[in-house]
Amino acid sequence: MTAPVQLIPTAPNADNIAIINIDNPPVNALSHAVRQGIVDAITQAEQDENIEGIVIYCQGKTFIAGADIKEFGKTPKEPHLPDVIKRINQCKKPITAALFGSVLGGGFEVALACHYRVAIKGTKVGLPEVNLGLIPGAGGTQLLPRVGGVELALTMITSGKPQKVEQLDQYGIIDQLIDVDSNNKDHLLNETASFAKEILAQNKSSKVITQEPILLDEEQKQAAKSLCQQFRDKLAKRSRGQKAPQSAVNSIENSFTLPLNEAMVKEREYFVECRGSSQSRAMRHAFFAEKTAAKLTLSSESKPTPTNIKSVAVIGAGTMGGGIAMCFANAGINVKLLEMTQSNLAKGINAIAKRYQQAENRGIISKQKVNQCMELIDGTCDYQDLAQVDLVVEAAFETMPVKQQIFSQLDEVCKPEAILASNTSYLDINEIAKATKRPEKVVGMHFFSPANIMKLLEVVATDYSDDQTLATAMSLGKKLGKVSVAVKVCYGFVGNRMYACYGREANMLLLEGATPEQIDTAMVQWGMAMGPLAVNDMSGIDIGYQARKANTQGPKDPCYFAPADMLVEAGRLGQKTHAGFYQYDEKTNKRSPDNAAIELIRSHASKLKVKQRSDISDEEIQQRLIFALINEGAYILEQQIASRASDIDAIWLNGYGFPRYLGGPMCYADEVGLQTVVETIKKFQEQSGNDYWQVAPLLEQRLAEGKALTS
Repeated sequence: MTAPVQLIPTAPNADNIAIINIDNPPVNALSHAVRQGIVDAITQAEQDENIEGIVIYCQGKTFIAGADIKEFGKTPKEPHLPDVIKRINQCKKPITAALFGSVLGGGFEVALACHYRVAIKGTKVGLPEVNLGLIPGAGGTQLLPRVGGVELALTMITSGKPQKVEQLDQYGIIDQLIDVDSNNKDHLLNETASFAKEILAQNKSSKVITQEPILLDEEQKQAAKSLCQQFRDKLAKRSRGQKAPQSAVNSIENSFTLPLNEAMVKEREYFVECRGSSQSRAMRHAFFAEKTAAKLTLSSESKPTPTNIKSVAVIGAGTMGGGIAMCFANAGINVKLLEMTQSNLAKGINAIAKRYQQAENRGIISKQKVNQCMELIDGTCDYQDLAQVDLVVEAAFETMPVKQQIFSQLDEVCKPEAILASNTSYLDINEIAKATKRPEKVVGMHFFSPANIMKLLEVVATDYSDDQTLATAMSLGKKLGKVSVAVKVCYGFVGNRMYACYGREANMLLLEGATPEQIDTAMVQWGMAMGPLAVNDMSGIDIGYQARKANTQGPKDPCYFAPADMLVEAGRLGQKTHAGFYQYDEKTNKRSPDNAAIELIRSHASKLKVKQRSDISDEEIQQRLIFALINEGAYILEQQIASRASDIDAIWLNGYGFPRYLGGPMCYADEVGLQTVVETIKKFQEQSGNDYWQVAPLLEQRLAEGKALTS
């Protein structure tokens, strides 16, 4: 087996320049063999009198893309990456990095440690460790501020977002940009070797990182400290509850207050502290959950080839249908948008154009991209225009007869191999599939509102869906930039079935005496992006009301969602009527508590003979809502509606605002401990006396076996 790192003594057209050639597919990750290989190659090059300069160059599609995920959670072997970084920077001969592809994490730290950097335009560089609850641990918080400045380091490290090298031109990160195709690596190697040779010819000294703190006068130092504090304040809101971004600011501040060696020791302390935290465990779980969710669990051993979807149709030009059409247009796929009347179609197309214009005004999308997307969307009121599309997504009114009629009509019109998908949130897609002569080509593609923004896509397998249909839907979701998760049919599938339990407890707490503001504040403080009742007002209380009325199999308990149903029947539908659980200013739409709503709920509770309590704590609110989620998730897992506990977590992280640093409800259950979860659920069952709090058998089984839910 060829070693992943080799020293090539002479570069093309530069016999005094050596190449450290890295070939560790698929992304040249910094495995132990790569780390050791780099150190050995530098030592060898230093000892060779014929070598005057060195280029670090990678085979494949990218420069070093970061750490080796196979080593996550394991004790790393020496040399550790900080030692490699130090060895690169202190090499007696100038080292130039040849950058292309995605230069992330440890890969970017390696590049920053080099004395010079040459890059192909379009190359992305970044330090995304905060997305895993970490900070850079091999010098990133010290190297980047020294090379590119404190403000750039604060921006890139605390956001974790990669940037293209062209955007960093003013910061001195890149010494030479090459404008060639990213696949033309021979040209990159030649240009980098020529650059390294020119450096020697001009007798330029290596840009070694010195031991001194960044040299700032007192006024500059105070400005830098003030900048760090500004970032701390912004992060307290933007990354609420997360420790890693704050630790990153602290470490970056050390770059201009401490010598390099001391700052590096402190960085490592911050890194190790973050790595051992529950937040980082949860965020690493989230990372792997999303990767795993993309892998279909199929009944057959064969791996079907997904169909290449070149054209689609969307039925319904309302808010949801329009957002779905935008998803496809954004991915460069032709869309037929069908509505029943020209007036509704025109209204839908105008709404799409308005959404694109808003995105352009905010700098999210270019005018050229807007024009390209709008050209891909073609409106129609004639089903015959859908005859040749590869896939249809139905986003019509949420009633079974309407959807069955649509699918029957699509079955007659569309070509036999076309896939027919429903965006239904709750309905039985098995019954929808029966309305066609191709049930094996029917699948659920449940987008989340706003569809053009939300990352989650539930791909719902019916009893009839064939493997190729499922593989195509999952592959298409990836092309749309979604986190696609395969689930099976039940009322509400995974996300909404669990959300019903979450909302049920919020409504029960309202009957028992908690206010909407108390419930929402408790859940936001716990970590949710928004409280459940504010979300309900935003989406429209009547949507859930209609779904519950249509569900003949739902609970018969008169208290079940009683506050929400009562408010709808009183004409309080949420933001759209300026009154729901809260009241809303007609001009600004600003939310404020509404005593009228509270009195309506309390009066209704009295009619239902529900005793009001004044002792409802934030902890009780949080536990009842979150443990209801966990319990239902365990039922879903046991019933194999979801294949993996991590799939449930991926759904809740990407569709419902569950805090990423808590990993998802199943991960959170493991972190809290299943003993605590089971005991608390039993306590709520004893208090309430109803069947909602029956402990899911899987929870007790895993507890007895000493196994985690996510194992």
